[in-house]
Parts: sequence; structure tokens; C-alpha cells
Amino acid sequence: MKAVQQRERTGPGTVAKALSLLDLVASYERPVRFTALLKASALPKATLHRLLQTLTEQRLLVYNEEMQTYGLGSRLVSLAHTAWQQFSLAPLARPYIDALAETIGETIHLAQLDNGHVLYLDKRSAGQPIAMYSQTGKIAPAYCTGVGKAMLAFLPGPAIDRAITQQSFERFTAATLVSPEALEADLRLTAQRGYAIDNQEHEEGIICIAVPILGSMGRLFGAISITGSTARLALSDLEAHLPTLLAAAEQIGKDAQIWQAPS
Repeated sequence: MKAVQQRERTGPGTVAKALSLLDLVASYERPVRFTALLKASALPKATLHRLLQTLTEQRLLVYNEEMQTYGLGSRLVSLAHTAWQQFSLAPLARPYIDALAETIGETIHLAQLDNGHVLYLDKRSAGQPIAMYSQTGKIAPAYCTGVGKAMLAFLPGPAIDRAITQQSFERFTAATLVSPEALEADLRLTAQRGYAIDNQEHEEGIICIAVPILGSMGRLFGAISITGSTARLALSDLEAHLPTLLAAAEQIGKDAQIWQAPS
């Protein structure tokens, strides 16, 4: 009984350490040696060795004996793919994203909220792709991105208040909203007109319009946007495609309602 109780006390801590170690290995974006992990982590040498061995046995990490390096394992890829299929709008929305990119000829983004921030689920580059921060799987601020503001504006009141407290309000450009009051005013306007605008608020030279993906009773599933470069376009050029964007968002919302995406 004492051994069981001890495992119950230490188990969650061990899991947390293992997950932190996975994050550390992933942060290198390349295979990494034991010595580098030991220097970067706060784990004792014996604990680090034990966790690496366990994670490797479980195929969450892979060890290259010749190079003496650790990298992310195949089991993580499988788990990530399953999670993406089950909890992401991406597979369901893919045909609509493809059609929008082909019809409009600009970059299309699909996103969901993740703890008050934007998680990019999918991206389709246009015939004239532009360099920008967004990539599938990346996390971005909600307060200064089109998809972020489109989602925040259509959250229920208490959820909006909570999400606003999660924003960092770091200034990225001269146009970035850097206070809760400024964001709240923008979100009220966004809710009134039905779509959000990012007028170079996150990246210089990048503009976009975004609409929420809603189900019945206003349930928020995510957001979709059209993004362009000020070198070629004005916001009015993007707004000309608003009916097409709204139609796609409505259809994705209907399909998502049947799919019953997790809250």
C-alpha cells in the first residue's frame, strides 16, 4: 500500500518532467546530445538519463547511437496526427480552404482559439505567396490578428473577459492595439459588422479580413481569413471577397455542427 501511495504522489511529477523534457528536445528543432539536455534542464543526471530511456522505449523519443543524439519519436507523430484528425477543424474545412485559395487567389488561414491565443490549423498560399509569421501549428496573439479578433468578438461575455486577460498586448507595429480598452472597442465594432480586420497590426505590410466559424446558437468553432500584402492590395480589395468568405465560413460551421467538434 505504501508503495502505491508513493507512486500516486510522485507519478504526476514524473509525467510533468517527462513532458517538459519532450518540450526541451523539440525546442532544438534538431537531434540533441545528452550533455546539451543536461545543461539546459534542471534535472539531475540520473533522472534525466532514466526519463530519456523511458521515453525512448515508448517511442516518444528516438536515439541515434552513431551520433549519440535524441530526437522526437514516431509515436509522437502518430499521436499528433490522431489529435489533429479528432480535435481539429482542418480535415473538415480543407475543401473549402482549397476552393477559397483557388477562387480568390490570396492566402487563406484557418484557426481556432487555444487558451486565448490563436492556433493556426491550416494555410493555403496564393498564386503570389507572401512571407509572413503564420504556419500550420503555430501559436499567435489573438489581440492583433484578424482570426484572433474574429473569434474573440464572438465569444460569450465572460469568455471574452477571460480571454482579454490572457493577452500580452506586446507592440508589434505602430498599429498594434496595446490595451484592453482598445481591444474591447475593436471587438465591439467587429461584432457589429460581422468580420474582423488586421490592418498591419501583427506584421508590417500584412493585412487581412477574417470571419468567425459559428454553429447553431452562436457556438464558436474557429475563424477563417483572407490575407494579403499592402504591396499589392488595400483592405477594400480583400473586403470585396467578404461574401465568398462568409459563405465558406457558414458551410464549415454547418459541417462542424454535425461533426460536433469539442468545445
